[in-house]
Amino acid sequence: MKTNKLLFITLTFFFTITLTAQKIQGIATYKTDRKVDLKSDDSKMDDAMRESIAAQLKKQFQREYTLTFNTEESLYIQEEEGLTAPSPMSSGGITITVSGNTDVLYRNTKENRLVNQTEIMSKAFLIKDSLSAIDWKLEKEIKNIGEYTCFKATYTREVTEQTFDSATNEMVEVKKDRVTTAWYTLDIPVQHGPAEFWGLPGLILEISDGDLTILCSKIVLNPEKGIAIQEADKGKVVTQEEFNAIQKKKTDEMMEQFQNSSRRNDGSTRVIRIGGS
Repeated sequence: MKTNKLLFITLTFFFTITLTAQKIQGIATYKTDRKVDLKSDDSKMDDAMRESIAAQLKKQFQREYTLTFNTEESLYIQEEEGLTAPSPMSSGGITITVSGNTDVLYRNTKENRLVNQTEIMSKAFLIKDSLSAIDWKLEKEIKNIGEYTCFKATYTREVTEQTFDSATNEMVEVKKDRVTTAWYTLDIPVQHGPAEFWGLPGLILEISDGDLTILCSKIVLNPEKGIAIQEADKGKVVTQEEFNAIQKKKTDEMMEQFQNSSRRNDGSTRVIRIGGS
């Protein structure tokens, strides 16, 4: 008899959680920041110039995004004021332009699929694919972000970074392990998060991924006007694998153009590296 009563209480508890989760919807605001480690092989670039360029780059990397979500779906998009075309930065004859991110990322955890509207060199693509699971490791650490109690999760993966080798005047690939740290809250029991990060038992409020930091600054739960989540529908339809191949090809072409244009009249090169060692 006690066993049946305990089973009933347990089932009622999980049923109540399910009903509560089904009603959850909200809008989370995230701010991004990126550590700029600026190194130059140009002996004529003094500390003042280097600091000026680093400060301008850091400002351009600081952007604001919104994540509109319900229990099963989410839509991650950059705020409109951040979508204006960035003006080139020029200092000491060096011009740098950091292009904006115009991705519109839709995720459906129930149907295990994503739709990502993005672009390469002003050409629109629509990535349609299944969700890639992240092998999160749940840690014991706890901290508060605003009014929410958050738990730590990490995952480690191998990444490939491209670095310009001034000795050989070529781009070289360097492989290294990267640890991504997430902080999620069980107070909002959905599997969503900013950018490509998802799959934890609560909403992800903070991400540290290499030089990139994403932090939630505001959450509005169950807004009175409700929310609207709609998949993007513009661009050439490709899978993630097809898009990655196109992106790599375009990147290789740009790097080749950079190597050719970086030579000065005296045959030397001016190289600026952002991040890395």
